[in-house]
Amino acid sequence: MTTDPEDSPDSTTVRFPRGGGPEGHSTGHSASRSEGTSVFPTLVLRGPQPELPHHRRVPARLIIMAWVVLLMAVVLLLVNIVTWSALTARMDERVDRALSQETGEFEEFASVGVDPLTGEPFTDVASLIRVHLERQHSDDSEILFGWVEEGENAETPRQRGGASGSEGETAVEPGRIRQGQDPPHDVSADPESVAAILESSDARGTLDTPAGPVEWEKVRALPPEGAQSPAGWFVIGYFTDEDQAATRATMGTIALVSTLGLIAAGTAAWWVAGRILAPVRLVRRTAAAIGEEDLTQRIEVSGRDDIAALAEQFNNMLDRLEGAFTAQRRFVDDAGHELRTPITIVRGHLELMGDSPEEREEVVRLVTDELDRMGRIVEDLLLLAKAQQPDFVRSEPVSLAELTSDIDAKVRPLGDRSWRLETVAEGTARLDPQRITQAMVQLAANAVRYSAPGSTVRIGSALVGSDVRLWVSDQGAGIPTEDHGRVFERFSRGGRTARGGDGGAGLGLAIVRAIAEAHHGRVDLRSAPGQGSTFTLVIPVDRTIGREHA
Repeated sequence: MTTDPEDSPDSTTVRFPRGGGPEGHSTGHSASRSEGTSVFPTLVLRGPQPELPHHRRVPARLIIMAWVVLLMAVVLLLVNIVTWSALTARMDERVDRALSQETGEFEEFASVGVDPLTGEPFTDVASLIRVHLERQHSDDSEILFGWVEEGENAETPRQRGGASGSEGETAVEPGRIRQGQDPPHDVSADPESVAAILESSDARGTLDTPAGPVEWEKVRALPPEGAQSPAGWFVIGYFTDEDQAATRATMGTIALVSTLGLIAAGTAAWWVAGRILAPVRLVRRTAAAIGEEDLTQRIEVSGRDDIAALAEQFNNMLDRLEGAFTAQRRFVDDAGHELRTPITIVRGHLELMGDSPEEREEVVRLVTDELDRMGRIVEDLLLLAKAQQPDFVRSEPVSLAELTSDIDAKVRPLGDRSWRLETVAEGTARLDPQRITQAMVQLAANAVRYSAPGSTVRIGSALVGSDVRLWVSDQGAGIPTEDHGRVFERFSRGGRTARGGDGGAGLGLAIVRAIAEAHHGRVDLRSAPGQGSTFTLVIPVDRTIGREHA
C-alpha cells in the first residue's frame, strides 16, 4: 500500500499487489487521527445618644443548612462534570475503535489482494471493495461503502449528479458500492454528503446528516501497478446520535438523582442543625429571661457532647451569678443597716444638742466615736472589695520565724492578757507578710474582745506537710458548732458577746477569710461553748522556696 502524492496528504491510500500473496505485495500507510490603627480620645456624650442600627441576624440553623447545601451542590456538580467527561471520552473511544477496526480490516484485506472465493488476485479496485463489503457485518450505527472513480477524467459525485450503482450491485463500473443492512441514513446515496467526504483534505471527520452526526474515515484504494482500472475510496461511517442520546439520558438521570439528593441533604441538614442547636437556643432564651430578680432558671443537660458541656457551664455560671447577686443584696442590706445606725445616732445627738458647753463636749465626743466607727466600717468594706482584685496580695519569700516574732510583738499591746508564744516555724515561705500580719492581728483582737482580762491567749506557727499554719487560741466563751460557718460571713458576730459591749461591725473574720483565700488557703476553726476558740490560718507553701524544719 502506498500514498499517492497527487492525493491529499492526510488521506490513507492502499495499493494491493498484482501477483497476490504475501511475497509479491508492498504496503504503505499514513493517516491522520485525526488599613492602620487609630487612637480615639475619650468622649463625653451629653444628652440622648443616637440609637444604633439594629442588624437582623441570620439564624445559625439556616447558615449551617446553606453551607451543607452549597458543599453538596459543589460535590454533585463535580460528579456530574466528571461523569459527563467519562461518558463522552468512552463514546469517542468506542467510535475511534470501530473506525480503526474497519479501516484496519480493509487495509489488511487489500494488502493480501486475493479473492478468497476464486483464489485469483484482484485486478481492479471495484472488485476489491465489493468482495470486502460482502464479507462485513456492520453494526446498526455503522455504514460501509465504496466509491470508484472514472479513469483519468474522474468526476466527483456532485459533478455526476449522484449517478451510482444500485445497492447490492456487483458490477465494477464507476460509482457507489454498498452492501449490508440499512443504516440510520444512507450517506452513500447523498451526492452532497459523499462529495463532502471525498473532497475533504482529512482522512477522518464529522458530517451532519438527518440522522444526526456521523464520524467517518476514508481509505484511498489504488489499483495494482500497471493496471488501467480506476482508483477508489473505502469509507466507514459511525452514527453517534444513539450514543449521545444514551449519554444524555444517563446524565439526565444523574442530574435528577443529584437534585433529589441535594434536597434531601438540605432537609437533613435543617433537621440535624435544629436538633444540635436546640440547647443553644434554650441557652439564648434562658439568658434573655434572666434578670437580677430571677436567677433560678437552669438548662436541662442531656448528652455528652460539646453542646451539653456548654449548657453545663452556663448553669455553673448562673450558679455563680446567683450566689454573687445574693451575696451582693445581703451585703448591701447589711451595710445599709450598719451605716444607718451611727448616722441616726449622730443626727439625734446633733438635733438634741443644747447650749451647755459640757453637753456640747459630750455630743462631740459621741459623734466623733460614731464617725470613727463608720470610718472603720467603710475601710473594712473597701478592704473586702479589694480582696477580689489580683493584686490584693503581693507574695514574697518570708522567714516564718521572723514573721511569727513580729506578730507576737504587735498583738501583745492589744489587751491585758497572758500572751504565750507556743511554737515558731523555721523555714521560708512565699506569702504576703503584711496581709498575714493583718489577719493574725485581727484574730488576736477578736480573742481579746471575747475573752476575760488575764486569760491566756496563745499564738504560734508551724510547718505541717506542705502547709504553714499560724494560729490564735483564746479561753473565751467559745462558739456553738452551728455558728462555725456563719461567723466568717460579713456583719455576722456568731452570737458571741464581746467584753465591754463592743462587738465590732462583724467584718473582721470575713477579712481574715478573704486574706487566707487570696493565698489559696483557708481558715480552720476549733471551738465549743465554754472551751474557747482556736482560729488557724492554713497557707500552702510554695514548693519552689526551700525551708528548714526546727
